Amino acid sequence: IDNAAIDFYTHAEPTGAATAIGQGSIDRFGVAYSLHDIEHEDGAAEKAIAISGQQHIPVIRFADGSWLVEPSATQLQAKCKELGLI
Repeated sequence: IDNAAIDFYTHAEPTGAATAIGQGSIDRFGVAYSLHDIEHEDGAAEKAIAISGQQHIPVIRFADGSWLVEPSATQLQAKCKELGLI
C-alpha cells in the first residue's frame, strides 16, 4: 500500500528547474511522495495530463485531490502547510 501524501509526476532524470525545485522542496519538508516517471511508467504521462489538463511537468497531486503544476518552493510549502503535511 502506498501511503504517500503526494504523487509527483515528472521525468526520472530531472532536467528542468521546476522539477528540481519541486522535488528538492518536498525532500526538505520530509513529506512522503511517490515519484512517477512519465517517460518509463506506463500511463504516467497520460495521468499527469488528466490531472492538470496541461502538458507541463512536474504535476504534483495531493491526497485531497488538489494539484499544482510547476509550483514555486513557496507555493509548494504553502500547500503542504495548508494540508497539515508540514
